[in-house]
Amino acid sequence: MDLQSLANLFATTYNPDPNVQKTGELQIRKIGAQEGMLTALLQIIASDGVELATRQACSVYLKNRVHTSYILPSTPRPDHVPIAQSDRTALKANILPLLSASPSRAVTVQLAATLKDLVAHDFPDRWSSLLDDVKRLLGSGDVREVGAGVVAALECIRAFRFRQKADVLPGIIATLFPTLVTIADGMLNTSPSQPASQEIPAMLHLILKTYKTAIIVNLSPHQQSPESLVPWGRLLFRVVGMAVPAEGVPTDEEDRERCEWWKAKKWAYGILGRLFHRFGNPSQLPSPMQKEYGVFAEDFVTTFAPEIFKVYLHQVELYVSRQAWLGKKCQYQIFQFFTECIKPKSTWILLKPHVDSLVANFAFPQLAFNASKQAMWEADPVEYVRASVDEYENFSSPVSGATSFLLSLASNRTKTAFLPMLQFINTVLRSNPTPAQRFGALTMMSALGPFIVRHPDVKGSIEQFMVQYVLPEFTSQEPYLRSVACEVLGVVTKAGITWASEENLNSHSRAVALALDDHELPVRVQAALAITELVIVHDSVRDAVSPQVGKVVQDLLKLSDETDLDILNHSMEAMVDRFKTELLPVASQLTARLCESYLRLAREGLAQQNETIPDSIDVESLVTDGDDDKVYGAMGVAKTIGTVVSCIESSPEILSQVQEVIIPIIRFTLENKLIDLFDNMYDLVDALTFRLHAISPNMWPVFELTYDLFKSDAVDFLDEMLPSLDNFVSYGTDVLKARPDYRSKVLDMYRTAMTSPQLGDNDKINGCKLAESMLLNLHGHVDDQLQDIINIAADHIDKGETSSFRLANLEILVNAVLYNASAALHFMETYKPGFSRTFFDRWFAAINSDNKLPRVHDKQLSILALCKLLEMEASVIPEGLRDGWPGIVGGALNIFKTLPQAVAKRKVLEDQLVEGDDDEDEDDARYLNLEGDEDEDVWDEDSAYLEILAKEGARLREKSEKAETGDDESDISEESDIEEELGFFSVLDKINPYVTFQQALQTFQNQNSALYQAATTMLTVERQTVLMEVVTMASQTDHV
Repeated sequence: MDLQSLANLFATTYNPDPNVQKTGELQIRKIGAQEGMLTALLQIIASDGVELATRQACSVYLKNRVHTSYILPSTPRPDHVPIAQSDRTALKANILPLLSASPSRAVTVQLAATLKDLVAHDFPDRWSSLLDDVKRLLGSGDVREVGAGVVAALECIRAFRFRQKADVLPGIIATLFPTLVTIADGMLNTSPSQPASQEIPAMLHLILKTYKTAIIVNLSPHQQSPESLVPWGRLLFRVVGMAVPAEGVPTDEEDRERCEWWKAKKWAYGILGRLFHRFGNPSQLPSPMQKEYGVFAEDFVTTFAPEIFKVYLHQVELYVSRQAWLGKKCQYQIFQFFTECIKPKSTWILLKPHVDSLVANFAFPQLAFNASKQAMWEADPVEYVRASVDEYENFSSPVSGATSFLLSLASNRTKTAFLPMLQFINTVLRSNPTPAQRFGALTMMSALGPFIVRHPDVKGSIEQFMVQYVLPEFTSQEPYLRSVACEVLGVVTKAGITWASEENLNSHSRAVALALDDHELPVRVQAALAITELVIVHDSVRDAVSPQVGKVVQDLLKLSDETDLDILNHSMEAMVDRFKTELLPVASQLTARLCESYLRLAREGLAQQNETIPDSIDVESLVTDGDDDKVYGAMGVAKTIGTVVSCIESSPEILSQVQEVIIPIIRFTLENKLIDLFDNMYDLVDALTFRLHAISPNMWPVFELTYDLFKSDAVDFLDEMLPSLDNFVSYGTDVLKARPDYRSKVLDMYRTAMTSPQLGDNDKINGCKLAESMLLNLHGHVDDQLQDIINIAADHIDKGETSSFRLANLEILVNAVLYNASAALHFMETYKPGFSRTFFDRWFAAINSDNKLPRVHDKQLSILALCKLLEMEASVIPEGLRDGWPGIVGGALNIFKTLPQAVAKRKVLEDQLVEGDDDEDEDDARYLNLEGDEDEDVWDEDSAYLEILAKEGARLREKSEKAETGDDESDISEESDIEEELGFFSVLDKINPYVTFQQALQTFQNQNSALYQAATTMLTVERQTVLMEVVTMASQTDHV
């Protein structure tokens, strides 16, 4: 096909006629793998005589083809054709010139992504000239070539940005970064009136983005050297401090935030913050990083950090005095840096004299009510609520940055900063403030509430503060003050305020109850959150709400439907849990209402999921909000439904009714393959079937759907499916016994789990658990499948990367012996002559080891299977095993010796699990730092957490490197990591192993007296003692 015909073909991909578009796409798919195709596309993209839209369509296809086919996956599809060598050569020869001549930013984005994949796969071994070519572009006098060089430098870094091993990236950095910093420095010397000035902020932004991308994981030796740090530092300070030319930025603040000049500033702030936070803060540097960065950090904190602090403080002074504008993301970065300065002694000394001023003039104004908040409240109250509730999680919001700064001061420098902040709040509230300022003071109070309630000097006065400043705001004319009053009450209640006066508590609870009917939605939401906390903590409030709980729950449901806020689902769960008795009669109606909400959200999520995107559009380049609110909302509602189920388990009749209401939403989710919600749905299936100990007729279609999904779209969801599947087998035995097709489905899931190349050891373990459930629960009804089960397990006898899987697989064969000992041994020999001996060798190696049968279930299973062997008639014992048969008794006694310790250990874990729910009181020391010298370095929970992460990262890297060299010994003592599964219940739990063994031993003596004599004679003194203890335990049980 000639170039013009090919260009015309790609032009059809954006034809308004969908039939033409589809025909063109099918034709492209047919010829796409032909050699020379990509070379031709490169020529079309380079041709100025072709329409821009066509060139863009070609660039999108080129990027996608390179991304999927330059390096084929380990298990490629049959129709997957690798890119020909001639096309590979053409790509590398033409990609940089194409970038230089790119006709639009849209095409540049596609070419840049293509370059990144080429670099990641071929550099340095198969593209040694790359860096010289990029340097040539950077040194060009043509601004377009320089721009292409800057883009190429960024992609070279992006290709290796997450690489832990410092083998490729340091060389790229050392080669390109000296040139990049020189270019950027020269740009700042260029007058905005010069012809190339419009290119400057975009290239400056990309250069700074390149540096920031290079320090995601490591800081290269070159970047640590003064030869690099000094010029880059000078550049960053210039960018931060430069006055952006008025003609270079939009007048609208939101547009200004997005313009290239302010993007460059944002990246400059981000680099300085990253350098200090990750590499330049010695008091917080995790120990695994000390060797590589310790010297750099000490130098950085003494020479560089003070300069950053001085520059940032100056920018804040200009902003506060209204002499300069400051973007929101830049404000956030400044707050982040100041927050990082709080814990190290060296930077705290710099910050300390300015704390009061920064709190009053920089942080507090962020919290006050302002015009933008008012506009959002009026235009979209739901969005206002979402923004205010999730504000602290917004990583570019100055409100989030200011709040983090205040919280860090309160917790880390309590003795110096905390009381002055409270005095500031009081000063604001006593000085005839505006409503907006009162909102700011109370918002600050809400942020500091958990600290105030715990501080010994002020917690006694918080009740008076609530009465004096918070209670009156419940009747304020300003709705935002009514909202923040509810918020403060909810916070201090959750934090544990002690009310000296019951009347004061009642006054606040009555006020917040009235706020549930406020005409402003944000007020109603905060009232719902506050009343929830009051009901959880105070029985008197719970009793007062009890007569009206139906209305309160309806209000919550209505609010939840209006806002889709997940946090309201927490309120609903708390209400259901706190009012179990009151809500029991209306549980079915409440569940039906929740299911309606769930279905609405699930359908809206499905509609979003099914929105079609034309193939000619590059999905990665689409800027989306990632609107997962509907799915997250549905998750929250499903969790609330789960709470309802758990609260009514004492009433099986009502639970059965509720189940019938819930099953349709489970089926809807599975039938429409809403994979993000599968976890929640299988939690519900598990809860319903386990609590009812039965499978209703309407639940069996869920089993069929589960099988179909596992065999198609959800093969990797076995972990989520397993508890439900186990319940189907355990509590649906009558149906499974009568339905061979259902049994075949269960067996097929086991086979797939064990043989699918997509699944790992954990999925294979789950498959083993499913097969074990069949063997234990369907005794006498798995005869037709027993041979298959044994064959599959035998195929994997010495496979698997983990001891957990090897044990699970071994125990399938042990279960087969327990199911039918003589048949199991026969099938093992049918599989391969002598295999039964192989199995016994593996089994007894585990039995005679100290820790290879670590759990109670492992020990009970082996004991009961050994009992089955003892009960076999002598005539059916395989000849190859007869000489070892007397050792069965000794093996069982070996397990009995360690069984009591395993039972005791599990009991301790069960007790800890129960006690864990009551051990949620938070240590005041987590909030307040009232010990030691106030000006010393602070090492808090966050610091300790980063230390743990760094150590774990170092361990995993070391393990990965050893695996690459074949020196990995990580499997040693791994059995100790196999922990008790406290939520696992088995039919074996009902069988007494002591009584069973005593009876089996009696049968053994009666049927095989010679073997019995041999078995008991060879017992050591220790085993004879264990045998006497077992017999004693059995006789005691018989008499109970």
